Formats: sequence, structure tokens, C-alpha cells
Amino acid sequence: MNGSGSGRGRKIVLWRHGQTAWNLERRFQGSRDIALTETGVGQARRAARLLASLKPHAIVASDLRRAAATAAELAAITGIEVAHDAGLRETYAGAWQGLTHEEIIGQYGEQYAAWKRGEPVRRGGGELETEVADRAAPVVLEHADKLPDSGTLVVVSHGGTIRTTIGRLLGLESHHWEGLGGLSNCCWSVLGEGARGWRLLEHNAGTLPEPVLGDDT
Repeated sequence: MNGSGSGRGRKIVLWRHGQTAWNLERRFQGSRDIALTETGVGQARRAARLLASLKPHAIVASDLRRAAATAAELAAITGIEVAHDAGLRETYAGAWQGLTHEEIIGQYGEQYAAWKRGEPVRRGGGELETEVADRAAPVVLEHADKLPDSGTLVVVSHGGTIRTTIGRLLGLESHHWEGLGGLSNCCWSVLGEGARGWRLLEHNAGTLPEPVLGDDT
């Protein structure tokens, strides 16, 4: 699942939702449906103004409120109707959901350490990261396949889901996915289509992509 390699010049912008109260509390959200804070709405509006200048052709978003509300800010500027898909939800993490970072380490320290080592772990009895990629990456590719040549798709999702999806689209083995750093609220990553498939052009960005000028283009 490494892109078509057809070199059609398409781009995928994977945009994380804005701030929530649980983000501030460092509380694991997972598939729980938590709303944006006022700050989160402001973040989404600012980012939407930037992303609109990329002239996206399509927007697809997780149906959880924090992602749907973020996507709505870009839709309001561009006039593009948002497609919502539950396949883009954040990782279901069972008993971890609702716990703070400190509570998770205190109660599930060995499980947390194994996850950070890149081992396949059902955090809190929930989904494996590969299972998240199994459901999310096909949604992204389905919508990307509908783009015109040189078209841009904006995917509004969640930090963990975006990271696993990027790993899958780049063809990385799952134990390397942790090597992709997290995304800040309302920041995004950009994948571009090259001759050999998808390529990571920008990661955890909050500004518009600049052309790469040099020998590695």
C-alpha cells in the first residue's frame, strides 16, 4: 500500500484536530468523542486560512467531533463538502481511554514501555497500531485516487491515526512508526506522490510547504 507510483503529482495533507480539554490534561482520548476548546476552534480557523491557499480538491475527516469541527473551518472557507469516515477515528485504547499520562504509566507501565519499544501492543485491550492503519490508510487512498493530477486531499484526523497512516503509506515496517514524531494540535504533515510512491515532504508543520531547492528533489 505504497501509492500507485504513477507520478501523478498528487498531495495528501494529514491535519490533526485542534486542542481539546483532554489534550491539556494529558488525558488519553482514543475513540472517545471530545469537543474542541475555544482555543482549539481558533487554532482550526488559523490553520484553515493557510491550508485553503493550497486549493485542496477534497476534504475527508474522522467523524469524531474534534476532527469534524476542525474540518468544518476549512470547509467554510473553501466551500468543499467534507466527507466523514469512522475509519479515520483515533486508536481505540480500551482501559487507557480517559486516563492521564501519569495514570497510564502507573497502572500499565510495562505495556506502555513495550509500546514505546515498537512492540505490537493492544493498549488497554484496544487496537493494534497495524489495525488502525488497516482501516485508515485505505480510506485515505480511496479519496486520493479520486484526485485529479496534481490534486490535493486534506485528511482531518488524530495524532496516532495520522502517524500509523503515514507509516503505512511510506511502506515502513510497523516497528519503525514510532520514529515519526507526534503532531501538535492543528499541525499537519504532507505526503507527495513521486515516481516510487508516497514521500514525506513535511512533518508536524504549521506553515505552508516551501519548494525543495537542491539536489534531492
